Amino acid sequence: MNLFTPKGFLQVGGAVLLVVGLLGYFIIGPTPQQSIFGEFWWFDNPENIAHTVLGIVGLIAAYTLGASMQKNLVALLGVVALLVGLYNFVGTELLGANLENPADLVLHLVVGVWALYASFGGKGEGAPATTA
Repeated sequence: MNLFTPKGFLQVGGAVLLVVGLLGYFIIGPTPQQSIFGEFWWFDNPENIAHTVLGIVGLIAAYTLGASMQKNLVALLGVVALLVGLYNFVGTELLGANLENPADLVLHLVVGVWALYASFGGKGEGAPATTA
């Protein structure tokens, strides 16, 4: 599996988001006092719901959508993740979710760059390798 293809992004990213979403209810959050990371990084329930739903959707999309739709979806996710990361420079609450700084900021920016690279810069599934 190539992490830098839309399908690889959806498989790995979807699985990670699903696990993080489920763990967020019990281990990582839902309050700083309950988090194994303390005040540095925790997920409130709106974040846990978003992570769980996005993880499930990502996994379903990885196995049901065609390559073109996967590419478009991953590009959209990359743009949204970057926008959330950029928003986190000026705000810490978005649609009822608490965005911790700097942990959420860095995470969203990294995921956004990864998604955009997987969508536009990575090699697609079955694409021939190029030699220089």
